[in-house]
Amino acid sequence: MIGSQDARGVSDPHLFAPWRNYLIFCGRSKKVRDTGYPTILWFPKGSSEAKRYHGIRTIEAFAEFVNAEGGTNVKVPVAPSYVVEVTLENFDDVIFDITKHVFVQFYAPWCGHCHNFAPTYEKVASIFKLDEDVVIARVNGDEYPEVSEKYADNGYPSLWFIPKGNTAVEEYEEGRTVEEIVELINQKCGTNRASMAGIVQSLDALVKEFMSAVNDEREKIITKIEEEVSKLTGTYARYGKFYVKAAKSVLAKGVDYAKAETERLQRMLQKPISPAKADEFTIKINILSTFSS
Repeated sequence: MIGSQDARGVSDPHLFAPWRNYLIFCGRSKKVRDTGYPTILWFPKGSSEAKRYHGIRTIEAFAEFVNAEGGTNVKVPVAPSYVVEVTLENFDDVIFDITKHVFVQFYAPWCGHCHNFAPTYEKVASIFKLDEDVVIARVNGDEYPEVSEKYADNGYPSLWFIPKGNTAVEEYEEGRTVEEIVELINQKCGTNRASMAGIVQSLDALVKEFMSAVNDEREKIITKIEEEVSKLTGTYARYGKFYVKAAKSVLAKGVDYAKAETERLQRMLQKPISPAKADEFTIKINILSTFSS
């Protein structure tokens, strides 16, 4: 059983039963003296003698402790992660991949700041999960001190950006909110994971030419769009394919296609769908907006 004790040291009078184990989270209390709060105590089954918990304060660590002490086998559900785990074996292949922009965190399992930062970093990784040119990675500095000594000498978590082509390795020392990190990656990588996600600037002029042309001329312009898309690489190549598909649909179904398809996708976004699908639909809506004029 997981319980708590208030600031007066008062617990639920019906809480303790000799046939149960207890993990108690204590606030400031006269009955439990400690140098810091909250204090976490383990009361074994049939005993009123507490064992103090000194481990790290994560769900996974608590579950491991309770399993070990109580003989249970509780499994903590693991949320999907889009952060790439880096080891010595794949360090150079991931961090210094000249075809990718890499944002990497050096962390330590015992570091409280790292644990607090973890949800932010996972959110950043999920935002860029569909960008083939961007890698969000992390390195366990405790397991690989030979690399962490070089990149995390100022403490954990340490953040670094390595651009495509490895032209420079830059330590990131700015703000650590999701918005600030996303803005940095957008600037460095030429991405835009916001209202303009999916937009390919090099296709703008051709789309405008296409929309202002009559149907007889549009087929030739689609060929030009296809030629331009063939020059794109990575994530932009995927976006470019949708430009071609949208142009062909406008040619076949008329100029109202973009508006109708946008409305359909917006209705889909209101339904319970996966984050990946929501991202895909948002990108398509952004691209379709260039065909609406």
